[in-house]
Amino acid sequence: MSVPAVFDYHPATSVDEAIALLQQYGDEAKVLAGGHSLIPAMKLRLSQPEHLIDIGGSAASPTSVRRKAISLWAR
Repeated sequence: MSVPAVFDYHPATSVDEAIALLQQYGDEAKVLAGGHSLIPAMKLRLSQPEHLIDIGGSAASPTSVRRKAISLWAR
């Protein structure tokens, strides 16, 4: 099993916080929203972001942020 490189995890609690984190970290950050293949790519070290900004379980979730090319699944 591969493990990802070291990264800082930032759970955004609002849209404004997510935007501020993206502005602060720029190209060193990736948005984690759920329903995509970022984590497997990180495990294979195909993607090595220094910062992960999680918008999946907060006020910055799909009802608040419009995202393109992301499929979200509800159970």
